[in-house]
Amino acid sequence: MIWYTALVLAVAGERLAELFVALRNTRWALARGGVETGRAHYPAMVALHTALLLGCLTEVRLTDPPFVPLFGWAMVAVVVAAQGLRWWCIRTLGHRWNTRVIVVPGLPLVTGGPYGLLRHPNYVAVAAEGLALPLVHGAWLTAALFTVLNGALMTVRVRCEEAALTATTAADVPA
Repeated sequence: MIWYTALVLAVAGERLAELFVALRNTRWALARGGVETGRAHYPAMVALHTALLLGCLTEVRLTDPPFVPLFGWAMVAVVVAAQGLRWWCIRTLGHRWNTRVIVVPGLPLVTGGPYGLLRHPNYVAVAAEGLALPLVHGAWLTAALFTVLNGALMTVRVRCEEAALTATTAADVPA
């Protein structure tokens, strides 16, 4: 359990690093006329991601499932790959990456890096991590709950982002 706790805490540390990047990028975007949308769903997203980390540790502590090496290590690989994809997204978007939905008018849509392959690659990373992190040590309930709730939240989030990007792009096109 100690190594699993360390893994979950490492992911929590990574999430804190993301928040520092997002705060810096928020200041950058707002200074350039960025417009934030989707504030209403943001607290639910923060709560869900916090609950994922707490759920992983709580479920494993309460149920004490056995670590299944082949499956567990495969899930560790998925967690690591998800982190790699997430940071590829962050690097590709640069100052435009954020945990909030903030669009700076006049900037073109990013289509390079992972965005050349998928429309919302960061959410693929979130979904993979949210499923794999609990399953590293057999926290099936946490994995299932996060996956269902994250699916519902991502439906709201992607619609919000698409609307914000469409509105900004439409405003930039001359009539």
